[in-house]
Amino acid sequence: MKKTLLAVMAVLMMSVMLIAGCSSGEEAAPAAKKDGATTIGFSISTLNNPFFVSVKDGVEAKAKELGVNVKIVDAQNDPAKQANDVADLLQQGVTVLLVNPVDSAAISTSVEAANKANIPVIALDRSADKGTLASLVASDNVKGGEMAAEYIINKLGEGVKVAELEGIPGASATRERGEGFHKVADQKLNVVAKQSADFDRTKGLTVAENMLQANPDIQAIFAQNDEMALGAIEASKSAGKQIFIVGFDGTDDGIKAVENGTMAATIAQQPELMGQQGVEAAVKLAKGEKIEAKIAVPLKLVEKK
Repeated sequence: MKKTLLAVMAVLMMSVMLIAGCSSGEEAAPAAKKDGATTIGFSISTLNNPFFVSVKDGVEAKAKELGVNVKIVDAQNDPAKQANDVADLLQQGVTVLLVNPVDSAAISTSVEAANKANIPVIALDRSADKGTLASLVASDNVKGGEMAAEYIINKLGEGVKVAELEGIPGASATRERGEGFHKVADQKLNVVAKQSADFDRTKGLTVAENMLQANPDIQAIFAQNDEMALGAIEASKSAGKQIFIVGFDGTDDGIKAVENGTMAATIAQQPELMGQQGVEAAVKLAKGEKIEAKIAVPLKLVEKK
């Protein structure tokens, strides 16, 4: 009887221990939920440009909608600052890194550091020359450059003298928009000048002024973003000329310039959608889901109605 009683007591004790073990596991489960702990780090090239402010707005809106945290740092168009910013984000242990590079070559070291830390990287608008990206969310910049050249030809004809305002040297968007433009322009237009104005309106004004002084017979200007195009508009006004100007991005100011007739057209991106798609892709990665290596954001030509 004693042996039987001891056996029954042992079974009861084991049952209690098992129940307690299951109970503690159930309590710990909510703490292990990863969705609420997802933090996206976002290093943006500059917030001194309306286009990238729209990208940021898209990131913030989608992060709020999906219930994830986002930490945004502004590189202020400085590759060295961007490297330090990204290093800080990696040190904080973000779940996924979104990066909009100032310079596609300079950002490579930061991407490689994230790779070593097993933190996936998604690039927005501009790519990285080295390192492994989980995805690039961007417009087809090459196609956009082609669209700009073709539009000038359709409106002004072949052989007209045209100048090009280039973006930040080293940025993939600069290379790709220029590549697309020259695919067409070198065959059917007369490109008499091209120079970097760093995607900046004030620099666009200064560079365009110098171009028009050196080449007074320029008929058209392709600016690789709307900010430089808006600077070129002021330069053409100062020179007393009516220049056919095509921009790129489709910012609010750029579209207003098209509507009032001071800019011929802009190749419009959708920056808010770009930011939203970047966050959606980041959340999928955080959940262990697969994403496309290239997520294309549609372009459209905007001209005066």
